[in-house]
Amino acid sequence: MNPRLTHVAKVALLAATLLALAAGCAPATTAGAMPDCPADRPASTSAPTGPPSLSTPGVCRSHATVVQPVAHAVPSPGYHHLGATTRGRWSGVLGRIEVGDTGVRPGTYDFVAARFMAKAGRGAEQAWLEVGWTETGWSGDARQRVYTYDTATRAWAFYDQYAVAPGDRLWLHLQTESAGDQPSWQAWLWWGDRWNLLTSRPLPLSGQAEIEQYVEVHADPADPGTVTIPRLAIDNVQLKSSPDAGLRPWNADVPTSPGADFATYCLDWRLPYTSWTTTTC
Repeated sequence: MNPRLTHVAKVALLAATLLALAAGCAPATTAGAMPDCPADRPASTSAPTGPPSLSTPGVCRSHATVVQPVAHAVPSPGYHHLGATTRGRWSGVLGRIEVGDTGVRPGTYDFVAARFMAKAGRGAEQAWLEVGWTETGWSGDARQRVYTYDTATRAWAFYDQYAVAPGDRLWLHLQTESAGDQPSWQAWLWWGDRWNLLTSRPLPLSGQAEIEQYVEVHADPADPGTVTIPRLAIDNVQLKSSPDAGLRPWNADVPTSPGADFATYCLDWRLPYTSWTTTTC
């Protein structure tokens, strides 16, 4: 996630009401008659048996409950990226991310986001899609929330129908099933023992992109302080090499640029790069 929160945007955003678009946030998808996901399903009690597809029987599509546009802007200080990025390009990533209660401060631009991302390009030409859970200081009442963000909309999309809580472990999947200059990239959540399509966006990533797995921590530079995070685990991380390929472990054989410990946050590569943890030291 590139910095999206400037002090100018902060003033404007804190003064505005969040856009609650429960009825108007359908993902752009070619899923045709894919049914809407029920809003009252409990969390899954089992792991997925395999990755999803737009054509998989039993999948459903979700709708964001809140969409919050944020201007793309000049980077600001306060970021820590805890995790790893592939040095090559892949067509999908699947894994499990633990939810935790963080020290995000209400009324600030603090946030923690534990997520997967597919990205390509540099600078103003960079494009990406990410999916995970987040806790933000400017909205959400200190709750943990499922979210997506993509550069086609330049907006956070929150999915508050999924009642996530500290200790939950969310199976998440990013992928494309097509090649070309601007294929559809999909973000999925395993919930209610079925795959829920959160969004599908045409992005200029081609059929392959760099893949990130990160716990991202941002402390608002306008409000000096430290954002604390509990021990968070990411595991079962797998990659697919092409739109029609199967999954394989993201292990030490995959060319990878790993993150390193900071003075504040520690990384523990338990099984690089399929299983790891991070926490405030």
